[in-house]
Amino acid sequence: MTPAWIVYAWAPVLWQASSAPELHLVHLGTRVLNFGDEDCPSSGQTLWGDESDSHAAGVAWDWVELRRGVVAMSDPLGMVTNLRLLDADGEILNQTQVAVHLHQLVHALPWQSEVTRALRAPS
Repeated sequence: MTPAWIVYAWAPVLWQASSAPELHLVHLGTRVLNFGDEDCPSSGQTLWGDESDSHAAGVAWDWVELRRGVVAMSDPLGMVTNLRLLDADGEILNQTQVAVHLHQLVHALPWQSEVTRALRAPS
């Protein structure tokens, strides 16, 4: 799997924030960094991206398994992306504003099922 944090190295993609739902993010990979036990939950990273002829956009984040089959983002403000979202005037949004738009995208993704699949896959 491509390391999730490699998104930092991808070329920046300028994108209208209002058009963010038009991105077609697909699962590029999920890595389990720690198969948990009673004392420490399972955790890892997941990477989603949209590749076209004109851009390669990606979003990655850490996750943690709260209990068997229930996963959540470890840090909802800690997403990594190469997207530079723009407002209606073409100004780059700040990190908090970007997080709001990214959460809308992430909420629509089947990422929990992909993470659960990775957790249940033979190591």
